Amino acid sequence: MADAREVLNLLLKKYPEPRIALNFGNPLELLVATILSAQCTDKRVNEVTKELFRKYRSAHDYAAADLEVFEQEIKPTGFYKNKAKQVVNCCKALVERHGGRVPDSLDALTDLPGVGRKTANVVLGSAFGKPAIAVDTHVLRVSNRLGLVRSDNPEKVEEELMKQVPENEWTRFTLAMILHGRETCRARNPRCGKCVLYDECGWKDKVKYA
Repeated sequence: MADAREVLNLLLKKYPEPRIALNFGNPLELLVATILSAQCTDKRVNEVTKELFRKYRSAHDYAAADLEVFEQEIKPTGFYKNKAKQVVNCCKALVERHGGRVPDSLDALTDLPGVGRKTANVVLGSAFGKPAIAVDTHVLRVSNRLGLVRSDNPEKVEEELMKQVPENEWTRFTLAMILHGRETCRARNPRCGKCVLYDECGWKDKVKYA
C-alpha cells in the first residue's frame, strides 16, 4: 500500500502549485463550470463559459434563462438538456434559499439540485479555499492503482483519503492527483515508465508499461 504523505510530497515536487483547469472568477462561475464539465473536457467547457459568463453574471440571470436558448448555448459540452435543467434549477434554488449567493458549506451545496459531493468539494476547495477532497474519475483511478484505496465508490474513497492525507493538504492533493491522472496515470496507456510515483505504486499492471 502506498503512503499518502509520500505520494503528496512527490506530486507536489512535480506540481508545486496545482490549480483547477476550469476558468472562473467567482464561486458561482466555478459551480456552473463544474456542472457543465461532467463527461466533457475542461478545455471545451472553458470555450463555452467564455461567452456564457459574459451574459449570465448572477444566479438570478441563470434562474431567469430561457431553457431552450440556454440549452443551445451549452450544447458543445454534451448532455446539454440535462445540464441546462441542472444549472437553471440550481440557480433558482440559490436565489430562493441563499439570496443568489453560493453557500460555502458541503451540506448546503449538496442540498442544491444537481450538485453532488464532487462538485461541492471542487467549489469548496478552489473557490472558497476550504480543505476538500473531490473524487473525480482521475482521483478514483489513481488512488486505486496506487493502493491508497480499494473501492469504486467515490464517497468511500473520499472518506478513506481524508484519513490518510493531512486536512490542510486535501485540496492540493486532489488537484495534483487530477493533473497526474491526466498526464501520466492515464486510463489507457499510462506512462508508468515516467511516473514519479512508480516506486510507491502498488498496481500490479505497472510492469506492463514500465
